[in-house]
Amino acid sequence: MTENWVNLAEGLGADLHLELPGGGRRAALTRALRAAVRSGRLAPGTRLPPYRSLAADLGLARNTVADAYAELVAEGWLTARQGSGTRVALGAQPPPARPTPRPGADRPPEPLHDLRQGQPDAASFPRAAWLASARRAVTAAPNEAFGPGDPRGRPELRRALAAYLARTRGVRTDADHIVVCSGFAHALRLLFGGGVLHGPLAVEGYGLPFHRALLKQAGTLTRPLTVDEDGARIDELSEAERTVLLTPAHQFPTGGPLHSRRRTAVAEWAASSEGLILEDDYDGEFRYDRQPVGAVQGLAPDRVLYVGSVSKSLSPAIRLGWMVLPDRLMDDVLTAKGEREAWAGVLDQLTLADFLDSGSYDRHVRRMRQRYRDRRDRFVTALAEHAPHVHATGIAAGLHAVLRLPSGTEPATVHAATRAGVAVDALSAFRHPAARLPREDGLVVGYATPPDHAFGAALQALVRVLRRPEVSRRRGAGSP
Repeated sequence: MTENWVNLAEGLGADLHLELPGGGRRAALTRALRAAVRSGRLAPGTRLPPYRSLAADLGLARNTVADAYAELVAEGWLTARQGSGTRVALGAQPPPARPTPRPGADRPPEPLHDLRQGQPDAASFPRAAWLASARRAVTAAPNEAFGPGDPRGRPELRRALAAYLARTRGVRTDADHIVVCSGFAHALRLLFGGGVLHGPLAVEGYGLPFHRALLKQAGTLTRPLTVDEDGARIDELSEAERTVLLTPAHQFPTGGPLHSRRRTAVAEWAASSEGLILEDDYDGEFRYDRQPVGAVQGLAPDRVLYVGSVSKSLSPAIRLGWMVLPDRLMDDVLTAKGEREAWAGVLDQLTLADFLDSGSYDRHVRRMRQRYRDRRDRFVTALAEHAPHVHATGIAAGLHAVLRLPSGTEPATVHAATRAGVAVDALSAFRHPAARLPREDGLVVGYATPPDHAFGAALQALVRVLRRPEVSRRRGAGSP
């Protein structure tokens, strides 16, 4: 069997892969073209190469190609018109394949209203400003930027991040101690899957299940800390742990900051035990009713590994994050990153560097902070007026809130929301399986995801769910 790549039509710059089995050359070419059309690789309307071009590419006689085309035209697979060449016939579409059942095929349809946590408003992505930064960055980039590069990431971005993080988050670092990654999940895979850090790892009693799954996959044992209104209980750290994972600026998902006393305490714990604080600063830009809380890294730069990203401030589609590392971890992280991990895209790194340096990032964050604050206010007002039995917490910052429900009503509320086409998350889904926490019913609701024109309808749909009798009444309540 002979395999050939054929240029599909002069000037189109497309390639066509044809396998020509043994036997007569005309018959082999006819079978190969027929199979390409039947399988859908050559779509209806596709223009085929002229006889001369295809014959030259395949090393065949021109008449052989002409005869094959003529046979397929006669069969109805191709059409030939003077001046427009030979094309795949519009009616030469294969019958649709019968769908093969697959796991998850019976999953419910996409919700009408997406109020799940963690996503910014995709419609608000600053396309024009991002494109302007991309043009400037690519134009100004040195040739070496498009070579193998530095595993730490582009120096332009690391310098811009060092200045931005110092100014806005109180992070104490320089460009040489920043490593670019694609986000917090990537950082976890690199640190624990790459053997840089080892368990047991202390974590907050509430956290993202996906992160717990990544740690479990890496073989890392996690032990949950109690979470209350002041954040994680730092006094529960034991001698067994040498690393603690925290969201100190905005506990996820309950929403409170780590109290100043506990911030000091965890820094002292890290110093006295030679431990490490893994700080996830996942939405540090969005604060509404209180002063911004600086990064714990600023209290103990040598004992904190600080991680951030643009997934909340810009878009999760831009897979860019960063780690600010203590000296002692730099070599291990770079070795693991170079051996195991793909690097973040250079074009996005250069663009983000310009976006930061030009002030576009600051302008975008300020604009979105006001927009999300307005949404948060509408959200809280609607709950107070129409669902007063539900108490919203964690609303001073971030892109989501926790709705505290009457005891025993969480399963019914989630079920009712699903039936109504409203996607929300149950608070219990974020609870560590081994956490010793009081049972609390609630929803984790993101108010940033819907675009502006759809937010009102999403809010109304949620309120209707919360007003249903099975939600607004405590379990066991009713007639005596």
